[in-house]
Amino acid sequence: MKRILRSLRNAFLTGVIVILPLSVTIVVINVLLDRVGTPASNFFFFYLDPVWRDMPVMQLGLEVLSIFVVLLLITLFGYGSRLVLGRMILGSFERILDNLPFINTVYRTVKQIVDTFSQQKKAVFQEVVLLEYPRKKSYVLGFLTSKARGETQSVTGEEIVNVFVPTTPNPTSGFLLMLPQDDVTHLDMSIAEGMKLIISGGAVVPKHETGEAVTINNPPAAEAPQ
Repeated sequence: MKRILRSLRNAFLTGVIVILPLSVTIVVINVLLDRVGTPASNFFFFYLDPVWRDMPVMQLGLEVLSIFVVLLLITLFGYGSRLVLGRMILGSFERILDNLPFINTVYRTVKQIVDTFSQQKKAVFQEVVLLEYPRKKSYVLGFLTSKARGETQSVTGEEIVNVFVPTTPNPTSGFLLMLPQDDVTHLDMSIAEGMKLIISGGAVVPKHETGEAVTINNPPAAEAPQ
């Protein structure tokens, strides 16, 4: 009986692992259609006959088409912001937002976060590191972001590095640790592999080639003839 229950449990867990990625994908598509496709289709195709537009097949097609139109407009806006005229228009719009109470604070904060994580010349996360935290012999995975500068560097008198320690299973939240360089163990795994390890709660472990010593047993030397 225990063997049957164990087999059913394993089969159920396997089914969850197989279905979960598909389910998440379906949820994301539904959110896009509901939050982006529907409002955008009502805006772009307002001139169409409501009876004809509300047909299930036509409604789905218009929502999908509207999502592509929105993505195209965002892409064109990105290209336009690189041009001189586009930068001038964007700068004027930012100056208007800077004069609006509360909105200017929200805009500046969000813009600073986006600019930080969209650096093209230097990635925010440089490498994966291992730390002893919150006590000795207890380890956490972190991402090295930069070397400390300014006041945090001068008051410590040590070479300090900034490490972001994400939470599991949501790596978008976490906390910042400023540690001496000697307290950080550098790992060979990539940023993507470190993220997978954190999101999975340690279930997905990247492969690592361990250099194990190999002992060769030499055959005993033949005894010299008497």
